[in-house]
Amino acid sequence: MAEFKEASAGASLVAKLTLWTQNRFPTAFNAYRVHMSEYYAPKNFNFWYVFGVLSMVTLVIQIVTGIFLTMHYKPDAAKAFESVEYIMRDVPWGWLVRYMHSTGASAFFIVVYLHMFRGLLYGSYRKPRELVWIFGVAIFLCLMGEAFMGYLLPWGQMSYWGAQVIINLFAAIPFVGPDLALLIRGDYVVGDATLNRFFSFHVIAIPLVLLGLVAAHIFALHDVGSNNPDGIEIKARKDASGRPLDGIPFHPYYTVHDLMGVSVFLMIFSAVLFFAPEMGGYFLEYNNFIPADPLKTPAHIAPVWYFTPYYSMLRATTDPMVNVLSALLGLGALMAVWKGGFSGMVKAGLVIAAAVTIVLLKTFDAKFWGVVVMGAAVMILFVLPWLDRSPVKSIRYRPGWHKLVYGVFVAVFLVLGWLGIEPVSDGKTLMAQIGTVYYFGFFLLMPWWSRLGEFKPVPERVVFQAH
Repeated sequence: MAEFKEASAGASLVAKLTLWTQNRFPTAFNAYRVHMSEYYAPKNFNFWYVFGVLSMVTLVIQIVTGIFLTMHYKPDAAKAFESVEYIMRDVPWGWLVRYMHSTGASAFFIVVYLHMFRGLLYGSYRKPRELVWIFGVAIFLCLMGEAFMGYLLPWGQMSYWGAQVIINLFAAIPFVGPDLALLIRGDYVVGDATLNRFFSFHVIAIPLVLLGLVAAHIFALHDVGSNNPDGIEIKARKDASGRPLDGIPFHPYYTVHDLMGVSVFLMIFSAVLFFAPEMGGYFLEYNNFIPADPLKTPAHIAPVWYFTPYYSMLRATTDPMVNVLSALLGLGALMAVWKGGFSGMVKAGLVIAAAVTIVLLKTFDAKFWGVVVMGAAVMILFVLPWLDRSPVKSIRYRPGWHKLVYGVFVAVFLVLGWLGIEPVSDGKTLMAQIGTVYYFGFFLLMPWWSRLGEFKPVPERVVFQAH
């Protein structure tokens, strides 16, 4: 048992209370020092680094508003839509809580997408932060599951039919597909059993996993230290007391810095919340204000906007597209072997894996591979730390044409998102196929193209100008 510290006779009441708590709960004070006051972050953070904190803010908004919505929502197929209308019309401030939750869902994805893009720009997934990135991608995957489960709960037309389409996709999986779809639905059609399953996962199961992953993400980050726009490890240079020369304490410097970012975010969030909560049908679709009708299919079914890039890839996977993906996979394997810089055993493994995958591509139909492509578009992010073979981390010191590659990648992703909302046509399908090829080519060919070009010398110390 640790020895208790005694407060001085002239100490204030606050000082005595703080010391009393510290004597009985020292772990909390140690955690504060490790993760706040004595955690040294690079002094050259820019505005891109505020999105991590904003992700935490949106998570808190979703949890708090979700608790209040759960107090009045009824997970019953006969009453779910009515309970949402009751919240909107009769519960005091219910409309505000519901709109905060729906707007918060879109805001969550916006800040997470930007947070991941920052990691992509500055190489925050590179050694020694591979596990930090893996936890982050797991959070993103968990967030997608949470959003999909919650999307059904309003029990509107788009909720019902969107869930119907996505769940039926699992039936395309060979051998186990029909049984898997039945297990997810809990019945032969999307109904009350499905709603109860999705509600329990949305409210209890996935949030618990999500909170655990967030904690693991933060702890792993603080163990290895934060990256910075220059991609320089600040722990490599320390003063006599062991403090990084290019680091500053996270608190109070970055807590104050982040407060400004949070304030701007909340102003934008409030403007959307009060003046355009439906955001022209992108945040809340108009069909979702119509009760679910199993006998009336909407003219055009599309998921909410943050799923549409992947939905677009799903629809783009036709039989000709499977042939193109086979050729791309073979080319990627050859490039990885030729210019990837891997060991002989890894090269052999890549060739064998590519050959087996190409055979499987020719074996099963395009609908199944559409599901695989949609899933692979997210899962490929897990191996990004080992695909990037660039000698430098940050985009600042890479060849200029690398910025063009990243810029086109962002543009393609946005176009895929737009195509996923639009009705299918031959021209749009072709555009989605081109975008899908570029998306996967960006990652699969990265071991080759990330090593090309003339790289700028990386400075020994971080580049920083006080402002």
